[in-house]
Amino acid sequence: MTTPANDTITLFGAEWCRDCRRTKAQLDGLGIEYTYVDLETDPTAADVAKDISGRTNIPVVLYPDASHQVEPSNADVETKLRELALL
Repeated sequence: MTTPANDTITLFGAEWCRDCRRTKAQLDGLGIEYTYVDLETDPTAADVAKDISGRTNIPVVLYPDASHQVEPSNADVETKLRELALL
């Protein structure tokens, strides 16, 4: 099972998920380092993501300050990155 690191961003997602691909592309485009947890290759990680968010929706983005977002818009992610001084 994948345990998220608490000093980095962890993105829980799946390739079939359009929102997951969008968030991944945004982080890549901004040059933000993160850990990607593919729920298809690590199905037990879905339980971790659900424990974090309380929901089964993806993507789940876990931030170093222990906050998270579920299905965030690009604007939501950018706002959070700025709040954490990562941008």
